[in-house]
Amino acid sequence: MSEADAAVRRGRRELAGWLVGTVLGCVLVLVAAGRAWVTNVRGAGTGVVAAPTGGDLGPVLTPLALAGLAGVVAVLATKGIGRRVIGVLLALCGVGAGLGAWQAAGGSGVLSWLRERNVTRVTGAIEWDAVAFWPVVCGLGAVLVVAGGVVAVVRGGGWAGMSARYTREPPPPTDDRSMWDALDRGDDPT
Repeated sequence: MSEADAAVRRGRRELAGWLVGTVLGCVLVLVAAGRAWVTNVRGAGTGVVAAPTGGDLGPVLTPLALAGLAGVVAVLATKGIGRRVIGVLLALCGVGAGLGAWQAAGGSGVLSWLRERNVTRVTGAIEWDAVAFWPVVCGLGAVLVVAGGVVAVVRGGGWAGMSARYTREPPPPTDDRSMWDALDRGDDPT
């Protein structure tokens, strides 16, 4: 195996590892945002007391995870400076998700959410038990997304882009007949 072939294989393995790690980070944030971060909500009064999910407490988590997944696809579809810019945006999505998880796990945000949603059912103090597992999972996912963005910026230039067969460049028309044929195919001959 030549050096060039070995470099191509290394680049493919690196890209595959980056892809798995970054997608896993986005999925972890997405899954954690959908789980309850608070349990055993209790307070004086009547009725069932609603318990918030991570997405309820941190409304930025789900959109940032979805934006991160879109960023992964965009990194695969671009190359050069575009890939680096998208890598920066991907890292910013991870930072935002981490900050959103930090804020959502705080007690004051939970208390204000519970008071707003349960104002007619609870009188007096509201107590709850925090679930530590899902905020940690969300934070881990955010770290993976940040790392994926940084790796895309630093190492993404060496990864292969999409194949040239996906870029369409029709030959320029040379006469009137070829211009009409190009229009029939749906190409713009101008």
